[in-house]
Amino acid sequence: MTDLASRLSAIDERIVDAARLAGRDPGEITRIVVTKFHPASLVRDLRTLGVREVGENRQQELGAKADELADLDLRWHFIGQAQTNKAAAIRRSADVVHSVDRPRLADALHRAADGDDVLDVLVQVNLTQDQGRGGVGPDEARALSDHILELPSLALRGVMAVAPLDEEPASAFARLRAVADDIRTVEPTAHWISAGMTGDFVEAIAAGATHLRIGSAITGPRPERG
Repeated sequence: MTDLASRLSAIDERIVDAARLAGRDPGEITRIVVTKFHPASLVRDLRTLGVREVGENRQQELGAKADELADLDLRWHFIGQAQTNKAAAIRRSADVVHSVDRPRLADALHRAADGDDVLDVLVQVNLTQDQGRGGVGPDEARALSDHILELPSLALRGVMAVAPLDEEPASAFARLRAVADDIRTVEPTAHWISAGMTGDFVEAIAAGATHLRIGSAITGPRPERG
């Protein structure tokens, strides 16, 4: 617990420093702790340390942890690639879905709505040339955003992306910022930019990121999977 607290504090200090260097208010940046493969007990420890925003990549793990930790005040972010046939299960557990990358997925999430419930979603943008990667191309993000805006149970909050390995993060995030600015011309409230992980969150903050996805730098090494 002491090591966990130290790692969390160190990352938060770096976030504050990066925000101030970029002339931004650190309070407008949300730090999401990604707990992939870690037990629910670690999330409980994180909550004791004040963490509320938690991210998961896999639907099954998200559902299991959300159920086990239902007594805690947590906000669950689904950040992995989503299968359309898992949309209902994802919606039952997630408060935010960062990885909407096609109209069929948006439609499936919408159909899974329970009453007047509204789900926060982000358009995932593929910043690479690899068509097999998750996300829509930057030139397709506007059309997907328009589609989402037609679905009343989804609230378009902004964009998400992962920086390519073969490009400087600053230039990649600048391209994402341009996509985000374009989307805000049709939905002014869609101001979230989910970008930046352990190795590049400083550049993401400089480009306007509002949500950072930080994993092992806070949680420690992922456990071996049995």
